[in-house]
Amino acid sequence: MSENATTGTIAFLGLGHMGGPMAVNLIKAGHTVVGFDPVPAAVEAAKAHGVPMVDSAAEAASGAAVILTMLPSGKHVLDAYRGVDGESGLLSVAAPDTLFLDCSTINVDEAREAAAIAVEAGHRSVDAPVSGGVVGAEAGTLTFMVGALPEDFEAAKGILEHMGKRIVHCGDHGAGQAAKVCNNMILGVSMIAVSEAFVLGEKLGLTHQALFDVASNASGQCWALTTNCPVPGPVPTSPANRDYQPGFAGALMAKDLRLAVNALESTGVEGQMGHLASKIYDAFAAEGGAARDFSGIITDIRDKSGK
Repeated sequence: MSENATTGTIAFLGLGHMGGPMAVNLIKAGHTVVGFDPVPAAVEAAKAHGVPMVDSAAEAASGAAVILTMLPSGKHVLDAYRGVDGESGLLSVAAPDTLFLDCSTINVDEAREAAAIAVEAGHRSVDAPVSGGVVGAEAGTLTFMVGALPEDFEAAKGILEHMGKRIVHCGDHGAGQAAKVCNNMILGVSMIAVSEAFVLGEKLGLTHQALFDVASNASGQCWALTTNCPVPGPVPTSPANRDYQPGFAGALMAKDLRLAVNALESTGVEGQMGHLASKIYDAFAAEGGAARDFSGIITDIRDKSGK
């Protein structure tokens, strides 16, 4: 690379609820960051936290050693790479051998396509979706699931370690997205199961604490129960104790489960629970749960159970 990825300028594109604090942590760690976001509120928030902003993605990317994207969908990533409506894409404005580091959560096939066109254009590519939510982004404790060639993983690791506490090399291009979609399918399914169990416990006369004390120390133990418990009380830090303020929003869980369904269908896997969880969270997001923590699914289950 023309500059070392750990010391050169990082163009950070996408400074929303996750990207904003991630960029701040890079600056705190001593990295030179220049940002861009098309949303005025995100721009103002980033500026307020000391992130230098420019007027276009191309301006941010020009001369950067690393182009880090945190965008809503695979289409956004591919459009940014290629350019749309006559605008130059990032691949064409970037210096040769730039490290493209995508931290968005997108389809596995889209991640592999993005990597292929980046490499074809003479650059390096890493997909590194995150887990840990806004709290993890702010605290710098995210988990990164990384798909990359070994040498590119090492280059990206020096950046990722300033935004997260666990960086896992999952394999070649697209493997990071594959790990993310599998993990979040487990999470979505398990949160529904935990929530149904608590509502059932209520119907059967169990207190929340009694069920938690049993399940958290027995075979029902899981992250959805012990860290993000969907009822207030047993885990004081869970979103249930603050009226289900996210956390990890229902809309994001619905999106990730749709990605899981896409992966199930493209691979031919018989994934009934993934399909069902996707339908449940799509309905939850559409019926008022989009901005609530995904553990708020328990309120939907309770309402539909006549309680």
